[in-house]
Amino acid sequence: MTPTGIFSAIIAGIIIGLIARILVPTMQSIGCIVTIIIGIIGAFAGLGVANYFGYSGTWFFVLLTQVFIAVVLVAITAALFRQSGAK
Repeated sequence: MTPTGIFSAIIAGIIIGLIARILVPTMQSIGCIVTIIIGIIGAFAGLGVANYFGYSGTWFFVLLTQVFIAVVLVAITAALFRQSGAK
């Protein structure tokens, strides 16, 4: 992967993380850095899933997959932060 590709993936991850955070209906106690990291992980995981299932050429379905994975990760992370803060 070229440096331009890595930079693009990070920017896409930030946007995907923010979209995922908006789509999760509860109030999250996670910070911006955690959201960005989750978005980047969701972006890379979504691209991997798209490559595995063979639809990586269709950007819209790749984006939906990335956002879906990021939404799931935001929900899980917010629940973990909520549980750790309740002690």
